[in-house]
Amino acid sequence: MILPASSSHGFDVVVVGGGHAGCEAALAAARIGCDTLLLTMSLEKIALMPCNPAVGGVGKGQLTREIDALGGEQGRNTDRSYIQMKMLNTGKGPAVQALRAQTSKKLYEDNMKRVLAAEPRLYLLEGNAAGIDVSRETIAGVFLDDGSRIPARAVVLACGTFLRGVIVIGEQRFPAGRMGEPPSSRLSENLERWGIELGRFQSATPPRVDARSIDTDKMTVDPGDPSPQHFSFFSAATRRKQVPCYLTYTNEKTHEVIREHLHLSPIRTGSVSGKGPRYCPSIDRKVINFPDRDRHPVFIEPEGIRTRELYLQGLTTSLPVWVQEKVVRATPGLESARIMRPGYAVEYDFALPSQLRPTLEVRDLSCLFLAGQINGTSGYEEAAAQGIIAGINAARHCLGQEPFTLRRDQAYIGVLIDDLVTKGVDEPYRMFTSRAEYRLLLRHDNAHSRLSPLAHQVGLLDDADYEKVVRHESSLKDLLAELGTARVQPSPAVNDYLESCGSSAISSAVTAEKLLRRPHVSLDPLARAAGLDIEERFVPDVRRRAEIELKYSGYIERQRADIERRSRMESIVIPEDFDFGAISALSIESRDRLSRVRPATIGQASRISGVTPADISILSLYLERKAPH
Repeated sequence: MILPASSSHGFDVVVVGGGHAGCEAALAAARIGCDTLLLTMSLEKIALMPCNPAVGGVGKGQLTREIDALGGEQGRNTDRSYIQMKMLNTGKGPAVQALRAQTSKKLYEDNMKRVLAAEPRLYLLEGNAAGIDVSRETIAGVFLDDGSRIPARAVVLACGTFLRGVIVIGEQRFPAGRMGEPPSSRLSENLERWGIELGRFQSATPPRVDARSIDTDKMTVDPGDPSPQHFSFFSAATRRKQVPCYLTYTNEKTHEVIREHLHLSPIRTGSVSGKGPRYCPSIDRKVINFPDRDRHPVFIEPEGIRTRELYLQGLTTSLPVWVQEKVVRATPGLESARIMRPGYAVEYDFALPSQLRPTLEVRDLSCLFLAGQINGTSGYEEAAAQGIIAGINAARHCLGQEPFTLRRDQAYIGVLIDDLVTKGVDEPYRMFTSRAEYRLLLRHDNAHSRLSPLAHQVGLLDDADYEKVVRHESSLKDLLAELGTARVQPSPAVNDYLESCGSSAISSAVTAEKLLRRPHVSLDPLARAAGLDIEERFVPDVRRRAEIELKYSGYIERQRADIERRSRMESIVIPEDFDFGAISALSIESRDRLSRVRPATIGQASRISGVTPADISILSLYLERKAPH
């Protein structure tokens, strides 16, 4: 794309990195109204999925849904590119249900590139960032490795695993941000020079095998949903032929091969030093940590519709390639499998996220924002969620507008960022529903009700899309009102349905709302049995949400009441220049932790590890005494 004539004078926002965080940051900044440059090492690798080409899952799917509600692209792009879609945890409560899609890898990349290229105020440039230009503790631009400089009013760093990246396979170690791509070492050194504290993490990926070389008869088929839902509220419903995944398991033979060659594993040899994700360990780590387990699941997942590559989820390893072949072929259904790409580990630098404000701006370097794996997270969804918030705030800074943040009770994105900046990380961070104390309020189905009004206010959601959300909310309100007044008469059809659910029959008229509060009673079959024409007048998304709102109303109200009780702590602001060291009544440890994190509110201070309730009482009292009257 041709740069604007004014580019020699700089851009409003420069985004470094073309991964999932970078794409969302660049799109958000441009759509809000800023001239934005997306700087990437390779225009060909934009929106690459270097690990599993899948989006969503428990906790992660909610993040993608929220990105969509904020006007982001990940959900829409997944809907354009999926080859399998399924809702997880349908046998459990709505708080932990989440959508997951297997996408066609190249199709996802190509679709995202088209969206970026079509954005009027967004420009793309291939180049390698070597450092940030700082003037009086404020970002002034970015330096490239060829010595050139790009002026900018705000910079978003979304560098993924490239900062001093090193690939590890067995005893092999070589510099790379991803396989076949150079690292960004000078940028790491530059960030350290400006006082940004870096740590070291590692991630890994499994081998890919040729689909023609596996035996699916020895595996369990894992199909998509027959009537798939979508990530994007704004996507037109599309039906397409879905591609099955398969499930197999390792066995004693697999584990024996690993045990015989553990002395070659980078875990044992020390060739990998950065800490990896505890929730997604390598197969060699599983064998070490769980010696009593006789098998581990391995999901065989396609990488796309135009490739024969299959992703072996569950066989992540950086063992030597010849050992990887033995491990793969010792697993049922993979006895003749041919490896197309070996598994490997990548070590990289990350910035300790406790150095950030809740806006994702670096506290001591104005106008520098960090998003994605540079903040110690893992996953496409966590990266994209940070990207859209960083992009919004970079743009709002350039436009002289107030910062944009989300609370823990508003969004999983709020939970993610609060965890990062308040608690820090000691391993790559992954979102789980268990991290959200208000997860019943932060469901997949109501993300747009929670966040789209905010997106419309900041300029990321246009009037036409926002009107769709308004109509949906109005339809939900109408349905809830109707269910509260519609009386279901006792009849053979109604009572047969109730008894089939394990519920008692009715002998007199009862409101539909009251019946729906019973366990196992569902709206659609109840409406059919009672002769209510609800299915004809209300779309499935509205019906599903109405049922959840009614069935879980007691729990929902309880969580809302808890939020009200805690809101006072979140409203007590701590001045940015507050001297925690001056409060001698606080323990030395608490003073140190509070000074490092610099919480913005008493609520955030209460979530810092090592800060006790007694410390919070002392701090609250001190602030109250110092407050002007």
